[in-house]
Amino acid sequence: MKTTTRLLLIALLSLPLLAACQKDDAASDTVADADAKPAVTRPADNNDEQAWGVYLSDVVTRNMGDISNNPYLYYLPSSESAGFEGAHERLKEEIEVAMQRGIVEGNLVAFGSPESAMMADIVVGAFAKVDPGSMKGVKLLFIGDAADNERVRAAVEPAGVNYQFVEAK
Repeated sequence: MKTTTRLLLIALLSLPLLAACQKDDAASDTVADADAKPAVTRPADNNDEQAWGVYLSDVVTRNMGDISNNPYLYYLPSSESAGFEGAHERLKEEIEVAMQRGIVEGNLVAFGSPESAMMADIVVGAFAKVDPGSMKGVKLLFIGDAADNERVRAAVEPAGVNYQFVEAK
């Protein structure tokens, strides 16, 4: 009886370890699959929100690196879309609050939009209120136009983030 109980206990305790190993393998397969597929190109139509969602998801997946947590992706629609002003203000407020609260080390935060300059303005404004060094170990991905890269970098690096720029093309 003792042997049976011990074997059951060992089997039950080893299940979480086996599940964790399988989860890591699945995550590795997902990243490998993303690398094997051709990259999605920037949508030609700035108003096609579905295409932008697919594009940004692809870019984020390809740039996850060793991040295993789900990324935070902030998207600003085209200025020509219905309800843009409201969406712009809500997103600006949401990003400011989230960045002031802070992001836990080991996470990825990504920003992308067909309106790169406006998204850069939001990021720069939000990080003006972030304490220096408060986001060490956080990877920040800005997907936009090359013209916005340096000002976003200058605004976010004092917070201690690992900044990466991907030109939207």
